[in-house]
Amino acid sequence: MSPFQRLRQIALAIILAWGWKRAVIAMGCGALSVLALAPFNLFPVLFITFPVLVWLIDGAGAGRYGGVPAAALTGYWFGLGYFVPGLYWIGYAFFVEADVFAWLTPFAVLGLPAYLSIFTAIGFALARLLWTKNATRVLALAASITISEWLRGHLLTGFPWNAFGYALSEPLPLAQTASLVGLWGMTFLTVAIFASPATLIDRTPDRRLAWRVPAAAIALLVVMSIFGAIRLSLHPTTMVSGAKLRLMQPNLQQDAKFNYAAKSEVMKKYLALSDRASGPQSTGVRDATILIWPESAFPFFLTREADAMAQIADLLPKGTVLITGSVRAPDLPRGTPITRAYNSIYVIDHDGSVLAVYDKLHLVPFGEFLPYQALMEKLGFEQLTRVRGGFIPGTVRHALQVPGAPPALPLICYEAIFPGEVAGRNERPGWIVNLTNDGWFGISTGPHQHLEQSRMRAIELGLPLVRSANTGISAVIDPVGRTVASLGLGIEGILDASLPAAISPTVYARVGDVPAAMLVALAVILAVRRRVTKRKA
Repeated sequence: MSPFQRLRQIALAIILAWGWKRAVIAMGCGALSVLALAPFNLFPVLFITFPVLVWLIDGAGAGRYGGVPAAALTGYWFGLGYFVPGLYWIGYAFFVEADVFAWLTPFAVLGLPAYLSIFTAIGFALARLLWTKNATRVLALAASITISEWLRGHLLTGFPWNAFGYALSEPLPLAQTASLVGLWGMTFLTVAIFASPATLIDRTPDRRLAWRVPAAAIALLVVMSIFGAIRLSLHPTTMVSGAKLRLMQPNLQQDAKFNYAAKSEVMKKYLALSDRASGPQSTGVRDATILIWPESAFPFFLTREADAMAQIADLLPKGTVLITGSVRAPDLPRGTPITRAYNSIYVIDHDGSVLAVYDKLHLVPFGEFLPYQALMEKLGFEQLTRVRGGFIPGTVRHALQVPGAPPALPLICYEAIFPGEVAGRNERPGWIVNLTNDGWFGISTGPHQHLEQSRMRAIELGLPLVRSANTGISAVIDPVGRTVASLGLGIEGILDASLPAAISPTVYARVGDVPAAMLVALAVILAVRRRVTKRKA
């Protein structure tokens, strides 16, 4: 039996699979596809899993209503297989206060994937509506999945974590295409490229013609790699003159980070670590012009603790500023009880004065607020941060003015996973500062995924990324995605580095998702045209 015949035999078995067999195949493909993401980055595995998805949708046509419900159910099982192992680390957060939240772990680990899988089901259903019997069906699947992934990233505040486009974030030359088409364009290309081998089983007059589509996909990967290599060579890492960074990674346990009684312990650790010598020639914090601490660094309202502000002023030499995360109390009349707060970033000068403030816009559902907050609280529920009433969202994203450096685009925690989070149409910052607290998720794949997604923002916008994390991974990344310096997961320490300089605005920074929308529109037009032509014939 020839390899073609063997492949066709396997594909036929997949196409004809029904019931629990179809569900197992779809879930298995989803689970295996997770290996394409950080920290594994084994993207070639998608050459196996995505063609199987095409064959499963081929077989869905045997069902009722044109196979749309069967395709949707297949997509749901695939999504469940993809999101459960991809997001298992969310369960770690519920053990920070195990006596209160541990019982919710199964609902989080299975409930969120069950919700997100609805979007993959929508993508598969839409693909089936556009389905053809030739290679155009690969483009139909790519367009449909891109649409459903875009919806996942926007509806109900959005959660685009582990979008399929991140499969091409490594190796770095491949990731450079994000500077042209952004995350959603990368998602389209990922599905189209890796699903292409499905067409090898299509019947053609000449068997050699069956290789045209996979060959074109491989050629596209080669072109992307060449483009990326050229782009990397044209943009060597350059530094902002006079800007010296020091990132402090305390590796602080969550029970101390949110415990007011640990105030003295926290401040003592931060101050000592920030001024630690990093080498024989180091003079501690005096080597830096910008000291950076992670998200929600203190178990108290920083600016309301005069002794803490005084300690920071004593730490900072003249010419050095601190960028730090902190909860911020709203401006209320004196004596008014504080029940809610902002998740903020402060820029603090050497004399203890606050130079700039940014309040987080994109809050984390169930972490920083509850949907239908008042009703959920009446029923006895509370979010993981246990702030009564939930955090208050900020009103506008704006660049932070940082002395001795270009304006910085502030992104707190998972704000960095949303493509297109820019300071404003007429205000281009010089770098991205991302403060986060991945300590919620322990030593797991979650922080690796978070870093990879944050890095994609740097490539998309042509801006360097400076990321300070409580437990890691802290990093300084240049505007084309090179890691200049990093501090690993679960390590206590400091990271000294220069600030990379930005490059000219990328195509994506100028026009946003227009190229991705054009790719999707063209694919839909080709699929519809093929269906109409066939119907007329």
